[in-house]
Amino acid sequence: MNSIHRNSPPARTYNQTHVPRKYTPGKRRISIYWAWSYAWEAQRDLAELDNRYSTITEVRRVLWPDYETPEYDAARFLQGIDGTLELFHRSALSFQALAGEVTGHPVAVFQRVDQAGYPLPIDERILADTDTLLVFGLDHLASDQAAAPEEIAAIRHWLERQGTCLVIAPHHDVGASPDYAQRQEEYEHHGDPLVPRQQRFSSYTRSLLQALDIPVINQWGLRPAVEPGTDNIAPLTAFRDLDEKGLLANVTTFNFHPHLPHYALLEDDPKAVQVLARQPIDLQRPHPFTAAGNTEFNCLLRLPPAGQRAGDILMVDSTHFTTLFGGTDSLKHFWKNLARMK
Repeated sequence: MNSIHRNSPPARTYNQTHVPRKYTPGKRRISIYWAWSYAWEAQRDLAELDNRYSTITEVRRVLWPDYETPEYDAARFLQGIDGTLELFHRSALSFQALAGEVTGHPVAVFQRVDQAGYPLPIDERILADTDTLLVFGLDHLASDQAAAPEEIAAIRHWLERQGTCLVIAPHHDVGASPDYAQRQEEYEHHGDPLVPRQQRFSSYTRSLLQALDIPVINQWGLRPAVEPGTDNIAPLTAFRDLDEKGLLANVTTFNFHPHLPHYALLEDDPKAVQVLARQPIDLQRPHPFTAAGNTEFNCLLRLPPAGQRAGDILMVDSTHFTTLFGGTDSLKHFWKNLARMK
């Protein structure tokens, strides 16, 4: 019996009240906030072609035989869109484990509306024991998630605290154009059959960007380039002279994901928003963004402290904290750097 316990993962809890973490000098308390309504996303009409997640049945069909194991059969795993949402939760466990090991604090995970139907806006219940807050923008625009004035006020107040870091992570915006031909070109560019011709994400994080006066918007869903003759993602173009926080120490690549957002700058003020890294794009697959002459997209931004804001703001895609599309030692270095950020 003891050997079974030693080799088994820890017992899992669910539907529990959060236990606040005590402040430890030099040890960050990291929290993840999934800015979606789990219920809205999970109960989308499956007859809708666009702006919804795939069901596990669709995932199994496309990725066969990857999910043809007992772990994912109907007796043990949700088979609808809800199962796909749970894949996202599972895919963040590696980051949670590494960050917890580095900081000595468990990573707290919150949802705007969870599986049990409980709503949780960003307020002091989340912020009081959080030093780094990652806001994952995987909510569809059609769900109309938006930060309330009280949430914005709470976040602004929290960012006045020395050492805080807000990571805003909007995902892709595929098929924004009404032109079907362009939508098809975007689809053929990223090449993921599980992504519909239109999948527009990140209503909540867009509302944060606007309310916090951050001149950035998430655009497109771009396929990274790979090293010639391999399936390995091409190295980042890193601007290490701007990397005061050491986020890119020993980091050469992020996660390969076939449809990553470009964080477009709406104003040209390098003092306000610093581009720390860009990702080369797969130029073998036509796309309107590359047709306009672009060869890379912005993938890591930093807004240094300014005015009353003592904390940092970063922008990087949420999929770089998951393992659904693989993971590398370089990515783990990025996780450690973020967890140890001074």
